[in-house]
Amino acid sequence: MKQILSLLLIFLVSCQVQTSDIAIQNVNVVDVESGEIVENQSVLIRDGIIANIKPYDSGLEAEMVIDGTGKYLIPGLWDMHVHFRGGEELIKENKNLLPLYIVNGITTVRDGGGNITPSVLEWRSQIEAGELLGPKIFTSGPKIDGSDARWDGSIAIDRADQIPAALDSLDSLGVDYVKIYDSTLPYELFLPIVEQASERGYPVTGHMPFEVMFSESIEKGLSATEHIFYAFKGHSAKEGEITQELIDRRGSDNPMGFLEVLQRVTDSQDDETAQALYQTMIEHGNGIIPTLHIMDVLANLKVRNHADDEYLDYIGPGIRETYEGRYQAALNAPDDQPNIYDLPEYRPLVTEMMSNGVRIYAGSDAGPYNTFVYPGISLHKELEIFVESGFTPAEALRTATINPPAFFDLQEKYGQVIEGFTADLLLLDANPLTDISNTQQIYRVIINGELVYDRDELDGMLKSQVAGRK
Repeated sequence: MKQILSLLLIFLVSCQVQTSDIAIQNVNVVDVESGEIVENQSVLIRDGIIANIKPYDSGLEAEMVIDGTGKYLIPGLWDMHVHFRGGEELIKENKNLLPLYIVNGITTVRDGGGNITPSVLEWRSQIEAGELLGPKIFTSGPKIDGSDARWDGSIAIDRADQIPAALDSLDSLGVDYVKIYDSTLPYELFLPIVEQASERGYPVTGHMPFEVMFSESIEKGLSATEHIFYAFKGHSAKEGEITQELIDRRGSDNPMGFLEVLQRVTDSQDDETAQALYQTMIEHGNGIIPTLHIMDVLANLKVRNHADDEYLDYIGPGIRETYEGRYQAALNAPDDQPNIYDLPEYRPLVTEMMSNGVRIYAGSDAGPYNTFVYPGISLHKELEIFVESGFTPAEALRTATINPPAFFDLQEKYGQVIEGFTADLLLLDANPLTDISNTQQIYRVIINGELVYDRDELDGMLKSQVAGRK
């Protein structure tokens, strides 16, 4: 195994083309903001930055010249919801997955927390220094939850006076944002955590307890919400009534369960309430990471055979083992059991939110324990579902390019092919504005304007991933 890993490292280093001066000639630049193609452009990259874009000039000189004839240039993609986790025994397997993001044109990821934070922070630094191949990593570090939390490694708090110390610990780690989870967290603490983390300047996101009003969490500083469930609740004309009843029934012989809440919310969706919610979200810069692909996968575990999935070959045995929990639960579930992942309202609701100006972030939720949701390729599946749900390809593309940097107030540096922006770029063989699946037709990946990988090298990385499993 050591020999295989050494060969892989030699291969990856040999593939790197390091240069501070790149010219992409005669390329079609995809303007993701306008949804238009600017044809026959020359793009000059210098010192990691897009220095100049102008009509094709065959005389343009550079240390490296790439012929972009017939190709389409887009920003590197961001996956706004991934996980690195599984404990010490899965650290190496998590690390081995990093190249899968690069192969799929994902130059930046937002890690939603786990129990291997020291390793994730080390990888973040190594990637920034050019010592490790992988996407830029933004991480929440450990989640904040209650005692006996569902996920190992979470920071446990049960009282309001513990919040400052929890945030201090995240300060000391140097995390990029704060992630709250609701498995055992007392619901009364959710809003104070949001408010105090926001006051410290952190973007804040998480799983919102149903005992909290969605609009109130936004007003307190919630930057985004993970998954569609919580925003779905905010569309209900009876959200206040349902929330209060849920609180009143806690600890009783008849508590209100997740499925009952969803059913009550589904029955009380309201257009006027929705419009007011959208206005609140827009005014406060709040967005949503719907994670529709993982919901589609989990909703169909019982009927879809994943044994022949190509990407299963790239997943280590330890992470594969983590897939078994949800898979076996799905196989053993009664056929008439309601499926929380398969409500028909979810997809059109996400499209409606986008159409009304709410910022949508593409996120796959790939990582250990999230069964058959594979790093890299799953983000492309998320974009395809957005288009199936009513997005135009341009609208879907924005959820993985323009929108994500705004979460970290980096919208003036990443997410577009314009002068002055960081040169995280993909050169595609086909136009993604005519077919969103063309984001998978990757000809070259450029990272920081310094590392350039062509198609053969990307395919070689995939082959090395398989070799490393055997």
